Amino acid sequence: MTMDPIAKELSVGEGEAARPIAALVRATTETGRGLPGVVWLGGYRSDMTGSKAVALCDKAGDEGRAALRFDYSGHGASGGEFREGTISRWLEESLAAFDAFTSGPQILVGSSMGGWIALRLVQELRKRGQGERIAGLVLIAPAPDFTLELMEPELTAAQREALERDGYFEEPTPYGPDPNVFTRALFEDGRKNRVLDGLIETGAPVHIIQGMADPDVPWQHALKLMEHLPSENVTLTLIRDGDHRLSRDEDIARILAAVDSIPGNT
Repeated sequence: MTMDPIAKELSVGEGEAARPIAALVRATTETGRGLPGVVWLGGYRSDMTGSKAVALCDKAGDEGRAALRFDYSGHGASGGEFREGTISRWLEESLAAFDAFTSGPQILVGSSMGGWIALRLVQELRKRGQGERIAGLVLIAPAPDFTLELMEPELTAAQREALERDGYFEEPTPYGPDPNVFTRALFEDGRKNRVLDGLIETGAPVHIIQGMADPDVPWQHALKLMEHLPSENVTLTLIRDGDHRLSRDEDIARILAAVDSIPGNT
């Protein structure tokens, strides 16, 4: 019988910038010893209770492997204001959670914006000389550099004006009742965290899963990402009728199979 994940909390930042980050942590059991752990990195305005995150954690529990999922500040059960969020801020929290709650090799599973954060997380770990901590990456509808590459070219005159005047704009989303909020700080910070401006050295296998019917991240963006990854150890799975969420049973099965395909899982 697998144990339930343990709720943890971590404070990130100093002074007024401090915010509590909520996490759910599974420890490795005897049967899972030697298997790399799994770290879930969610998307913009998603949280750790989503179906993909839960399925990933449940499978890790069945296999006795470690698993970590957490909410960025302004998301889900974590504190902090969503409108203060930037890629740098959420990356800082991801690094802090990785340091606090994982040990040994890990597979990063990043969804949408989480794919961008996963790539930046690898870069930061490699700067520290800890690249060996990453056993592999599974990127689901990854959206690296989405502010610059996907959003800025499509901004309307009214949205640009709102960014300059108010510092943010809102737009409706099919994924919930509240509108999405995009801030000037998010766009400016996104430029500082670009990854599609050179070779992305991961030092680990990468498996990208992308829907071709994704209305938010075009499948061509996954092809562009592949151009920036070393040619060996990169796999791309295109799902012809797949949407952005990729949360159907068959989509989740592909995600779990991709995790299992990372070397070191057997």
